[in-house]
Amino acid sequence: MDAERVDFIGVPVQDLKRADEFYGTTLGLERSRHSSSRWVEYETGNVTIALISPEAMGPDFQVKPHSMPIALRVADVEEAKRKLEAAGIEFRETIDSGVCHIADFSD
Repeated sequence: MDAERVDFIGVPVQDLKRADEFYGTTLGLERSRHSSSRWVEYETGNVTIALISPEAMGPDFQVKPHSMPIALRVADVEEAKRKLEAAGIEFRETIDSGVCHIADFSD
């Protein structure tokens, strides 16, 4: 198989309305016109994040906290962190490994 790229990543969420508000309003991601009542898609440049409602996953599915990390690249991690903190986002930790600079938070 010669995969060209990743088109989308499906992320199950506990509360689709709350997740839609967080990813769209708080993070400011661009909402796709392909969204529906069972999932909401956000464009991030090279990959689509598809937030999926619990109902779409089936009756026995349970979302586990911190089980689906997503890394969003930004030009300035500290600036993005300041803006998100001003919006009420709490960060768990900030790491600069020399390879990548990470500011870790939950949706």
